[in-house]
Amino acid sequence: MTRAVNLDLPARPRILVITLRRLGDVLLTTPLVRSIRRGFPDACLEMLVFRGSDAILAGNPDIDRVLTMAERPSFGETVSLARAVFRRYDLAVSTQAGDRPTFLALLAGRWRIGVVPPVGETGARWKRHVHHVAITPQPDTHRVTQLMTLAAALGVNGRAEVVCPRGGSDGNLPARKPYAVLHANPFYQYKRWNEAGWQGLAHGLAERGLAVIATEGPDPAERAYLDRVWGSAGTWVDRLRLGWGDLARLLKEAALYVGPDTSTTHLAAASGCPTIALYGPTSPRLIGPWPLHGLERPWDPAGTIQRRGNVWVVQNPQPCLPCEQLGCEGHLLSHSRCLDELTARQVLIAVDEALATRISPARATQPSYGIRP
Repeated sequence: MTRAVNLDLPARPRILVITLRRLGDVLLTTPLVRSIRRGFPDACLEMLVFRGSDAILAGNPDIDRVLTMAERPSFGETVSLARAVFRRYDLAVSTQAGDRPTFLALLAGRWRIGVVPPVGETGARWKRHVHHVAITPQPDTHRVTQLMTLAAALGVNGRAEVVCPRGGSDGNLPARKPYAVLHANPFYQYKRWNEAGWQGLAHGLAERGLAVIATEGPDPAERAYLDRVWGSAGTWVDRLRLGWGDLARLLKEAALYVGPDTSTTHLAAASGCPTIALYGPTSPRLIGPWPLHGLERPWDPAGTIQRRGNVWVVQNPQPCLPCEQLGCEGHLLSHSRCLDELTARQVLIAVDEALATRISPARATQPSYGIRP
């Protein structure tokens, strides 16, 4: 159990939360930020994230300012950032055990609390000396659960609530309802489902009376891939490119969402809509979608269909699942057999269950289930 530590902070402290990861990880840090905001309502609360990841924090009411840095900054950019944050904050919170976030916390905060590696691992000793409060999270636990140990150490009540981005345009959502939202392209190729699966799923959703909306980003390579996926679908699949605030609104009113292990799937789960998450090499136990009302029971590392709240995790159980590798070939552009062989029929089983809960809210309170291989 993590004990709260009495830090000598002013009545209106300046607090910096450092999360140098990608979009989904930044979104999963928002429960910690909300907890800190509730515990220090008069604080000036800022976040430092990678440039581009800040978009998923749009309109977050708990954050006063977002600072950004390049993933691979030049020497000049590093020096400029160091000068900008040097001893600017009463408290720096590092949510990662890496060298860079730990060093930036050392520069920025008069008091420092952060995640550190277990004793004996590389860098553990100096990182424990950097932080006034050093936390080694319980292994094999979800990322949000791990971050709640930082809230407990600060003496604030954990609010394990993912905060969706807000704002965007005032344009109307699609008039054709009910609709399902599909997001076929994850950031890393080894997390992709097969093209035939997406096409079969879209047909199955249309047969169930749902309009089908496929979301996408601006990257030309992504659009080329999605041209292949949806090219044969004709006009009955609407393709949309939205900002994060508009995407959150779209998801909140969707009858259903289906996507791979990616930031849009985390956002769908947080929005409250029935979310089908397709997982392959990665274990959902550590970084699976966080349901709207929290994760009462951890995700199993592998299964066929697992349900927690408004989220269903679908996997194609094989003896090697989850391997926690970069696909079958061990690199970011690899294929993953577990996803290559996952069929639309398997996914539609979870779809029918999710649609039933959307129609009958009483069923949504039924206990979670998991089917082990």
